[in-house]
Amino acid sequence: MTSLPNPDSPFRIGTRGSPLALAQAHETRSRLSAAFDLPEEAFEIVVIKTTGDKVLDRPLGEIGGKGLFTREIEDALLDGSIDIAVHSMKDMPVAQPGGLVIDCCLPREDVRDAFLTLDGGALADLPEGTVVGTSSLRRKSQLLHKRPDLQIVEFRGNVQTRLKKLEDGVAVGTFLAMAGLRRLGLTDLPATAIPVDEMLPAVAQGAIGIERRGDDTRAGDMLAAICDANTVKRLTAERAFLEALDGSCQTPIAGLAELDGGSLKLRGEILRTDGSEAVDGQLGGAVEDGAEMGRALAEDLLKRGGPGFLAHH
Repeated sequence: MTSLPNPDSPFRIGTRGSPLALAQAHETRSRLSAAFDLPEEAFEIVVIKTTGDKVLDRPLGEIGGKGLFTREIEDALLDGSIDIAVHSMKDMPVAQPGGLVIDCCLPREDVRDAFLTLDGGALADLPEGTVVGTSSLRRKSQLLHKRPDLQIVEFRGNVQTRLKKLEDGVAVGTFLAMAGLRRLGLTDLPATAIPVDEMLPAVAQGAIGIERRGDDTRAGDMLAAICDANTVKRLTAERAFLEALDGSCQTPIAGLAELDGGSLKLRGEILRTDGSEAVDGQLGGAVEDGAEMGRALAEDLLKRGGPGFLAHH
């Protein structure tokens, strides 16, 4: 390895500025600092504002989909103003810009969705016609598939913003990722975790990925020391599934890979955007065949869904 960073020449970690993004960047810094026995000052956290953070009044699909939370950060990586970028993997497009790679993930957190109401009420107990807020097309479609009687309103912003919207009566409940609540130390909120059998999570939910320049061997060596191999194996299958479906923010797709020794189980679901129809399935196989399984499951669901199943409505 070339020279290690030091407080005079810190290793620059790029991130969005939301509380959750910063928590993920701090976790990355702590793990690197422990792995190389370096002071935290040897790492600098660089906050980069992305289009997705600036435009809060419209659904993501309307303003360009997944790359909205990554483009500016990836530009900073490519021009050398940061050394690595920390991302929520569920926000990441499947293809990276030329010259960039994501070959490191941190240990995955709780993958489940959580349902949040001010009184801690459960999703199953909502009266007919209740208003629920979410900006996730997947969650909206899954909810309408099970409860077509509910009303859905657009709901974006961080945890604090969403709580304020609930207090203001914009909606009775909303969804968050359990991983985010845990990373922010907010597990005391009145949120109920939803079993994955009831609501299959987004592909890569709960996983932090770290992006670097492909030719930066120093960053590659440093990240190898904190990479969680099992998370990478699971995401390889999930993201191959997503890629084969051409997944974007305008497409309701859920997927989850789970490991059991040397074998892997992959579950997937595609839905019509209005929730009127859902197709799900699962495959099992050897861990090293994860990417192949992802593509095979996608093909199976598309075939069963029929032509135009994922066409935007």
